[in-house]
Amino acid sequence: MYRFIMCNMEELPKHIAVIMDGNGRWAEKRGIPKIFGHREGIKTVKMVVKAVNDLGIEALTLYAFSTENWKRSKKEVSALISLFCEYIEKEINELEKEGVRMRVLGDVGLFPKKMTDLLNKAIVRLEKNKRLILNLALNYGGRDEIIRATKRIVKDIKEGRVSVEGINESLFSSYLDTYPISDPDLLIRTSGEMRISNFLLWQMAYTELWITSVLWPDFTKDDLFSALNDYKARKRRFGAR
Repeated sequence: MYRFIMCNMEELPKHIAVIMDGNGRWAEKRGIPKIFGHREGIKTVKMVVKAVNDLGIEALTLYAFSTENWKRSKKEVSALISLFCEYIEKEINELEKEGVRMRVLGDVGLFPKKMTDLLNKAIVRLEKNKRLILNLALNYGGRDEIIRATKRIVKDIKEGRVSVEGINESLFSSYLDTYPISDPDLLIRTSGEMRISNFLLWQMAYTELWITSVLWPDFTKDDLFSALNDYKARKRRFGAR
């Protein structure tokens, strides 16, 4: 059993981002369809959401479906969409009870109406909660987000709401999907892949990275605490010596 080293809230990350990788490999190792890996991964999502909420962490961003995931088989994509809907329907009461707010990052217009309706209803129902902000990155890509933000800035320049001279990092950040949430302090990636996979490209300029070979369905609270203990031991200089 891994022991979590208790620390002050100031030593914990305010915002954790997670690339939940390895569901398919978890299933393949067991000779079962990938959907069973994704379904097992939902259990890990529930555990992590509760754990970080209990710790008082402000925001959790989960990379649930990337813009590149449409390249997967239609059967797998359809199964993932069904799982998203099932998660929202089954967990909305618990999320409300736990004071969790929900936000969506990405362009969800390509998803079926049933899913977008469920997302919108969940966002409205949970919007007055005061604890963890749960960001679900759905049809999300970092490059796509930057392009969409740029288009909105150009539109506002044409309509006189923004000047070219007024563009700076702060203004650009205000057009991103994550606004007004602070950038991630810690990125957790499971399955051992050494890349960020087009995730929060602007926001992760100074994010601390923690990568484990553990597959997402096998990721435990002890693994989470290991990441947090490692994070609190690091010295964040943000470019300063």
